Amino acid sequence: MRILVSGGAGFIGSAVVRLAISRRHEVVNLDALTYAACLENVASVADDPSYSFEQVDIRNREALERTFAERRPEAVMHLAAESHVDRSIDGPSEFIGTNILGTFNMLESARKYWTEQGKPESFRFHHISTDEVYGSLEPGGDDKFTEETPYDPRSPYSASKASSDHLVRAWAETYGLPVLVTNCSNNYGPFHFPEKLIPLVIINAIHGKPLPIYGDGSNVRDWLFVEDHADALLTVLEKGEPGRTYNIGGENESSNLDLVKTICAILDRLNPREDGASYASQITFVADRPGHDARYAINPERIRSELEWRPSVTLKEGLERTVRWYLDNEVWWRPLLGRNGVGKRLGTKA
Repeated sequence: MRILVSGGAGFIGSAVVRLAISRRHEVVNLDALTYAACLENVASVADDPSYSFEQVDIRNREALERTFAERRPEAVMHLAAESHVDRSIDGPSEFIGTNILGTFNMLESARKYWTEQGKPESFRFHHISTDEVYGSLEPGGDDKFTEETPYDPRSPYSASKASSDHLVRAWAETYGLPVLVTNCSNNYGPFHFPEKLIPLVIINAIHGKPLPIYGDGSNVRDWLFVEDHADALLTVLEKGEPGRTYNIGGENESSNLDLVKTICAILDRLNPREDGASYASQITFVADRPGHDARYAINPERIRSELEWRPSVTLKEGLERTVRWYLDNEVWWRPLLGRNGVGKRLGTKA
């Protein structure tokens, strides 16, 4: 099918673009190319005749409507978003503008186009969101987020994504737009922008810098390898029931401290320090993030039972692949270290 992917030059979006092209879909990559976007992420498919790129900001309604009319997508995968929690603490307005107003523009542009096409039943608007909209679980507990978990966002980022989720569902109920919503756990893997925890730790480690861990490192996340996530998203697009929400988890819970120790052990083996010491000696505990959620965990029963999807990569396997990728691809990440705010402590202004 012809898929319009918003945010296709970002981390998750580019994984979707690469996988969709490999499966012979036609992809229109729509991206504003803000600070975290890189066209190098899709360089492997850039010359494919099924791929095209449109530099469009989702806050620009006129440009969106023009793109829909010209490109005539059969489905939309909406991933464009501001996503870094720390940045949302320092500058929430960007998150409101992109994640809420931008999603509104995407919905209205899609609705106008869908209506003009005669409201085809096959059309899909797939909105990609986060498990952070559900708030925080008790540390050490066994409870997990389900699709029925009440929303309880705690940061400007998660509040903006919760708002966008509600907009998408409202457009389905009010206008009949065929929508799908997915809420995922923390992603990691190749092409992850180096302000996020895992790439930051890898890059800091090999440069002999401190490996900062918020608080005591006990905060728990469920980790999802980005290529598994892309596969899940295409599965939902192709097989999901319109109006349905699917939670996508990696089934790999880990505390931040254990995660960083695992990365250090992999680096000790693949890229030993000259002095023979472990990279774990560089771990440094820093002041916690304001409002830092204690634990996220997803119950993936719905997507497992209804769509027969499960992650293929364990956390240990995924981290090994990720560390190797960063060691082998310095030419990709080094230029990004000079971008706005990268390598600096953000999110301390609360």
